[in-house]
Amino acid sequence: MTTTSVGYVALLRRNQPFRRLWYGQVVSQLGDWLDSIALFTLLLNLTNSGEAVGLLLVAQFLPGALVGPFAGVVVDRLPRRMVLIFSDLGRALLVLLLLLVRGPGDVWLAYTVVGLKVVLTSFFEPARSAITPDLCVPGELVAANAISGATWSAMLALGAAMGGLVVGTLGVQASFLIDSASYLISAALILTVRVAADERRTANDQRPTAGTLAPKPEAAVGRRSLVIGQTASELAEGLRYIFTHREVAWLTFAKALWSMGGGVLLLLTLFGRGLFPLGRDGALSIGLLYAARGAGAGIGPILAQRLFGDGQQFMRRAVGLAFFLTAAGYLGFSQSPSMALAMLAIVIAHVGGSIQWVFSTALLQMRLPAQLRGRVFAIEYAGMTLATALSSYLTGLASDAGADPRLLSVILAGVFLITGAIITVALWRSPGARVEG
Repeated sequence: MTTTSVGYVALLRRNQPFRRLWYGQVVSQLGDWLDSIALFTLLLNLTNSGEAVGLLLVAQFLPGALVGPFAGVVVDRLPRRMVLIFSDLGRALLVLLLLLVRGPGDVWLAYTVVGLKVVLTSFFEPARSAITPDLCVPGELVAANAISGATWSAMLALGAAMGGLVVGTLGVQASFLIDSASYLISAALILTVRVAADERRTANDQRPTAGTLAPKPEAAVGRRSLVIGQTASELAEGLRYIFTHREVAWLTFAKALWSMGGGVLLLLTLFGRGLFPLGRDGALSIGLLYAARGAGAGIGPILAQRLFGDGQQFMRRAVGLAFFLTAAGYLGFSQSPSMALAMLAIVIAHVGGSIQWVFSTALLQMRLPAQLRGRVFAIEYAGMTLATALSSYLTGLASDAGADPRLLSVILAGVFLITGAIITVALWRSPGARVEG
């Protein structure tokens, strides 16, 4: 089946609710990348350790793996717009605590703040993925996800480059203040988004009645146990749906498979500071390499859609093939003799990364019943964050043990080749039938 997609500009012009959600994404993600470059630079300065940066990446991803599946239950039980707004407000307050990180003894606070921030992101991202089909008609979903993916990429490119400049000129604290303000602006924009029927969709049909959730008040412990049991039951329902629909399962864990090579994110910092240093403590070169990552991620899904269309069969196959493009990019990165060629290799690698990201998300949105979207996207997010955390930490350990960053790049390219072969075979054999809720 072919999905007839609208153009990107047409979607933004005619769909006001999605446009306002997109505005919030623009400002918050721009602030995120200013913040990230500042944190990478700060920790390298305070600890001079690749493992310390690897632990930061663990803090940026592992909490999502632990909290994500349960966050999905909340996303499916509460109005998703409310979840988005409160997640933004909480993150705005947390980022301000990073202003207190001033010496090696304060590094624990950076890890704590980042971990708590990720907990809130574990609610925000599944809610954003789950609410998008409520704001768009089916023919708009591929364009909506391509716009969101391209925006993430553009904000990465712009924010990383700006982050290097801000850190190099104004210092890390200015980046933290800007990031906090960006979350407040995002929350204000999302507050203006109106969802059809206040998004009290079929999820209400799945929500237990008050009598079911609130037994007689004689035992608070009993009520808590009942709520925990209900939460576990709803989470199990999401897992059961995933694993009884083969293609949904592969699409749900596509990002986790790609993220088994997620240690490449640490390599960008190691290459920028150690091999191609520019600016104070390599902040500018780190920012430029992350900007190249963003440029590639922005090009990927839009270029693929323009060349080959947005048919579901093509998107299924492109998800697997994109892994091989990432592998080729990081093999080239490992041999790059100059900053310019290293940036080109990163662009190629993340053209592949963004294709698998955007297309797997769009295919899931087309297949999932509305009342399960939050749980499935939260499980997807948990798998992705767990894989990235483990890969980043192991890469950091290997770096501190003396492994050459170029060798690590070759090894991680090999990981992309293996995981790409697995998911390519799985999705190409899939019948591709639409799953109805």
